[in-house]
Amino acid sequence: MIFIAVRFDVRPEFSDEWLAIVDDFTQATRNEPGNLFYDWSRSVDDPNKYTLLEAFADAEAGAAHVASDHFKAGMETMAGAIATTPEIINVEVPGQGWSAMAELSPREA
Repeated sequence: MIFIAVRFDVRPEFSDEWLAIVDDFTQATRNEPGNLFYDWSRSVDDPNKYTLLEAFADAEAGAAHVASDHFKAGMETMAGAIATTPEIINVEVPGQGWSAMAELSPREA
């Protein structure tokens, strides 16, 4: 699995509408055959910072994502709303998605 984490510093005037700005790109990416997940979160400390966690089944799926028309359109759209160049972690890891956390589980009610 290709696991990618990207941090975005969004211009303040776009931070409240960021998820709407990237919605077409988000939905198109989630519908790609090799996409395992594509999830956004907003920083609790800085409302202008968003983190994207995404994964693709393999390198071929990741390459198809980057070569897609919606990727090119998404990069163009995001470029007008970001304040700095995003930071990225891109690694290949074993497995095909999330695993259960061993150290924590729900307590019986």
